Amino acid sequence: MEQKKAVQVSSLSKRDSLVSISIIGLLFFIFGFVTWINAILIPFFKIACELNHFESYLVAFAFYIAYLVMSLPAGYLLKKVGFKKGMMIGFWAMSIGALLFVPAGMTRTYGIFLTGLFTLGIGLAILQTAANPYITILGAKERAAQRFSVMGICNKMAGILAPLLFSAVVLKSTDSTLFKQIELMQGLEKAAALDELIQRVVMPYGVVAILLLMLGFFVRYSPLPEIDTDSESEEVSSANAGKNSILDFPHLVLGAIAIFFHVGSQVIAVDSIVNYATHHGMDFMEAKSFPSYTLTATIVGYLLGITFIPKLISQKTALKVCTLLGLLLSCCILLFSGRITLFGHDTDISVWFIVLLGFANSMIWAGVWPLALDNLGRFIKTGASLLIMGLCGNAIMPLFYGYWADNHSLKEAYWVLIPCYAYLIFYAFYGHTLKSWTSKKIISND
Repeated sequence: MEQKKAVQVSSLSKRDSLVSISIIGLLFFIFGFVTWINAILIPFFKIACELNHFESYLVAFAFYIAYLVMSLPAGYLLKKVGFKKGMMIGFWAMSIGALLFVPAGMTRTYGIFLTGLFTLGIGLAILQTAANPYITILGAKERAAQRFSVMGICNKMAGILAPLLFSAVVLKSTDSTLFKQIELMQGLEKAAALDELIQRVVMPYGVVAILLLMLGFFVRYSPLPEIDTDSESEEVSSANAGKNSILDFPHLVLGAIAIFFHVGSQVIAVDSIVNYATHHGMDFMEAKSFPSYTLTATIVGYLLGITFIPKLISQKTALKVCTLLGLLLSCCILLFSGRITLFGHDTDISVWFIVLLGFANSMIWAGVWPLALDNLGRFIKTGASLLIMGLCGNAIMPLFYGYWADNHSLKEAYWVLIPCYAYLIFYAFYGHTLKSWTSKKIISND
């Protein structure tokens, strides 16, 4: 059994740890590529499948609701078959999801697209449940945010490349004119134009399905070690003596809620910016680059985190600063308007506040994970599952945004960000310190 090969983290050499982190970095790149392509799929499907804002954000809902459904089963799967076999199964599930885009594109059936996205999400839920604990425990606890920043760069670099590659493969330079012509078409002429448009995704996703299948075999036979997460130090075992389930850890449960609001606010910033920029008069083919700008701002935050954590600033302080900045920028989106020309783009200033949210979001994931998984011991796999379950915020929060955008305005819809960052501030300053639901004593993580 693979489980018997599990090793203690402390027994890994520096080279083994570096190889492991490199492999996990590749996984985070793939996570980012599959995830952030939704930023261009949402407006693309909105046109090709004739959807309103709410319906188009079902792309994010179908993809991310899989995390709610699959995260805890993924934890149990990993306990049974091990990390590497579990990740192989995750890649194969993703391969099936990508393959479903072929019949969906051939028939222009939005429901099949959503099923494919849900299946991709199931595979990613398994992979994320396995990968994030590796980064948390492969090294010193106070440098966990630094390692997550490296993973974040891998993830967001893929996020920058994915929409650009999708645009290069699927979109044409004449599509801006085509999109305007489609609005004027009727009947069979319009159906034929939309069929041709949507069928462009068939070949790329067929290739992606094959690559994901091959990656499953790669990770299964890679030198990535099985990590022993069931053993506990005497200190952790004593602290967890009365704990029977992951729900007995307030800092973990509150951390899962923090992940819910963090990823929800992050995906709104990235996935809504194309529609918001076009709403302010920008051409679609110009606006498609703005998700990449937002993710670039996130990468800048990661680079600063790698440079200054923990030498000049602790990961907890970085978390506090980023949550406060997120709330400030959200208020700026709502309060300020006016045309501004920046980097060759003439648009409303609020669009650039959305871009800057990428920077504010940079150190939140990296800050929450080590705090939420602190001293979980044998509960770390199921604890990671609970945190991954929080990724369903990516599914639910954009629907609130889409509903508000349809019934009020795209600008007013950004009100949904305010409670997200308000809760994140609570967790950063107080929630992560709670070690018991009943005890009034607060134990610091310093």
